[in-house]
Amino acid sequence: MNSQQIRKQFLQFFKEKGHTIVPSSSIVVKNDPTLLFTNAGMNQFKDIFLGNTGKPYLRAADTQKCLRVSGKHNDLEEVGKDTYHHTMFEMLGNWSFGDYFKREAIEYAWKLLTEVFGIDKSIIYVTVFGGDEKDGLLQDTEAFDYWKQWIAEDRILLGSKKDNFWEMGETGPCGGCSEIHVDLRDEADKQRESGRELVNKDNPLVIEVWNLVFMEFNRMADGSLVPLKEKNVDTGMGFERLCMVLQGKKSNYDTDVFQPLIQHMAQRSGIAYGADLKTDIAMRVCADHIRAVAFAIADGQLPANAKAGYVIRRILRRAIRYGYTFLNFTEPFMFALVDVLVGQMGEQFPELVKNKTLIEKVIKEEELSFLRTLANGIAKFDRYIAENKTQIIDGDFAFELFDTYGFPVDLTELMAKEHNRTVDMAIFDKNLAEQKERSRNAAKQSTDDWIELTDKPISTEFVGYDTTETTVKILKYRKVTAKNSETYQLVFDRTPFYAEMGGQIGDSGCLVCGKEKIEITDTQKENNLILHITNKLPSDMTSDFTARVNRSRRCSVEAYHSATHLLHYALRQVLGSHVEQKGSYVSDNRLRFDFSHHSKMTDEEVKKVEKIVNKLGRDDLQEEELRDIPIEEARKIGAMALFGEKYGERVRVVRFGNSVELCGGTHTQSTGRIGMVKIVSESAVAAGVRRIEALCGEDSEDFVYDLQNSKKQIIEYTKATQKIEIAVKKIVEDNTNFKQQIEELKNENIEYEYQERLKAVNQYKDINFIEIVAEEFEPDKLLRLARRFRKDDNCVFIAATHFKGRATIEVAISDDLVSKGCSAQKAGGQGIKYINAQRIGGEPRHARAFGDNIEGLAQAAEEIRRQVITDLPNTPL
Repeated sequence: MNSQQIRKQFLQFFKEKGHTIVPSSSIVVKNDPTLLFTNAGMNQFKDIFLGNTGKPYLRAADTQKCLRVSGKHNDLEEVGKDTYHHTMFEMLGNWSFGDYFKREAIEYAWKLLTEVFGIDKSIIYVTVFGGDEKDGLLQDTEAFDYWKQWIAEDRILLGSKKDNFWEMGETGPCGGCSEIHVDLRDEADKQRESGRELVNKDNPLVIEVWNLVFMEFNRMADGSLVPLKEKNVDTGMGFERLCMVLQGKKSNYDTDVFQPLIQHMAQRSGIAYGADLKTDIAMRVCADHIRAVAFAIADGQLPANAKAGYVIRRILRRAIRYGYTFLNFTEPFMFALVDVLVGQMGEQFPELVKNKTLIEKVIKEEELSFLRTLANGIAKFDRYIAENKTQIIDGDFAFELFDTYGFPVDLTELMAKEHNRTVDMAIFDKNLAEQKERSRNAAKQSTDDWIELTDKPISTEFVGYDTTETTVKILKYRKVTAKNSETYQLVFDRTPFYAEMGGQIGDSGCLVCGKEKIEITDTQKENNLILHITNKLPSDMTSDFTARVNRSRRCSVEAYHSATHLLHYALRQVLGSHVEQKGSYVSDNRLRFDFSHHSKMTDEEVKKVEKIVNKLGRDDLQEEELRDIPIEEARKIGAMALFGEKYGERVRVVRFGNSVELCGGTHTQSTGRIGMVKIVSESAVAAGVRRIEALCGEDSEDFVYDLQNSKKQIIEYTKATQKIEIAVKKIVEDNTNFKQQIEELKNENIEYEYQERLKAVNQYKDINFIEIVAEEFEPDKLLRLARRFRKDDNCVFIAATHFKGRATIEVAISDDLVSKGCSAQKAGGQGIKYINAQRIGGEPRHARAFGDNIEGLAQAAEEIRRQVITDLPNTPL
């Protein structure tokens, strides 16, 4: 069976068992602050397990896009080195929400694997939870007995809590699990050692393919376990591993899931897969990583320097580096794999097809950028090698390359080996561990258990479309403690507060009961819960409260959100129908709008967009809200969808004239309330993606006032009697001429100084030493003089001077002496301690440093000269 048939057969089997087949959720997590990416098939059902939402079905099955870059066996730097772990993978799963439990889950799994897929029963082993004394849990004899109906008892193994007790996180639903393993070894290996001895022992051919989780407990913040009201089933089977088993392979990468990608790279590089372990690993890395990056971009996450965007950039750069180092790709190559990937997976995941062009453009642009970074890192490494003769490369330097320049440490190690050197990895690892610890401490927070004030199911009715004030009761709350703060999260039975979502910031306001007033600083959404953030709790949690949104701030946010819709419409009118929203941020004082477009907008295009938007504002178009309509009906009226967002069967549509969008945010009642919209910047975000930032209402008026004030001041300064731009142009031209004249005078002065200093040159053998010691010398003039002397052959320029109480070291060495082993940076480094300088900047030809101890200038110059001569062993002092 090919991979597409395997996937379809899995879904068809569970459809016949009464399961609703649901589409994969986005690989990029939108409304769960505990996750950046979907890392398990159960993520989209988290609200059901937590009781935060109703159950739309009792049974479900799907294939879920997942991404893992940390945790057991999922460290990013290890992916590609073995045969069965990945960053992005598909998780086949079936779920029961209070319906069937262990007996049916075990039966379904066994029949699908052995009867439908035809896996040999003699290669299967299963594990069940063996109990845990600390948690007071006994062995799962129920699952054990059910398995005995299908498989020999000697193939049922007891597992520890580590392997056979699944938990969502530090708190939340959990339970014992039963794993299904297969032994893919050759018969001779099986005869030498039983497969049961290798289960969960990291053998690459005795692997877990399916995990059946029986959720029946809730882990509390204090570590205790409380039984769930309903027992649920959550299973997950690695699609890529299943394909390996069914296609008779011994590596996931040998299946038709990965081979088309690998063979494309083999053909392009001219290197056969299987010829060498290093090139094989490189191809596996690239084949794995293109999937992770492409799906993330398709679901709305572009590479960036922070959070989820940083993870995607890091994955892509790792692939580029492997291709560069081992496959000899010096030009972009990853983007070309997108076409192959779409051909493989586009039918099951249409978002790949829809966003194919964008994915290719973004990846190609990232490749070009990182290839430049690699070139810069290599040049810096080469300079280090030229200046330092020690066999061990400083771990601090390797970490600087890694942390500041994004240069992979294993590439540094590889280049070091080419020079018969090693990297001090102990120091590098120490720096990396300290950096990770700082990051963990900065993000560390503890969350207490929910304290529930009702026995009824927890749900919040959002009434914020119709009112900004209503009477509420608190249903539950919890405390969150971070490094420097302590806040509380409150859940109400109903709320007018809009939780941050879809680019719109969360509401703020207050909670009032009598004379007591509690400030609500923010509103967030976690899974399906609307969380109201406060710094303290009400004195009586059971009271009736008035929840009141900050109306002025809400109105500003609504104006900006509606302005975003009008901008989207206007951009499509001016630039074309290819424009689609790729992200947005809407606050009470600015908006940011990302959209697809191939080039920088001209000033005229920006002006046209502004005119359309402001005309729509003057037309005072009324908001038309279509709340809770079928999505097909919304599509028929032309509603635009947001990039990376997933929609249910019923949606909300917001319309202002011809601007029609799917949107869950709050909006102004009419466009006339937006005020003037002014675009203040237009820039690039990624390949094919532009960004507009704009102001509206009073903010745009203040912006114009500032411009008017600036213009008035310029007129006063320039005494302009004609158009201001003419006066400014003349000033710029005059300034340029004056600078040129000053530069010429300075050069004449330097030439005079050069000739004078030549009269006092000191010679050692055939080397000319020009030394300026303990003199007062202006730093810029000193720099120019050093550059002039460096042009001469056999020349060493050493200056240890002072200016306005500040000490300066300036060292310049001619190219011919640098080629013989001299280094200005190395020599200058010998003198910095005498002037209390922290470091010296520069390179082998020219370096400088600044300090605060002018008393040490003479000693500094002496040590610098000594080092230069030492580096020329055949030249005596």
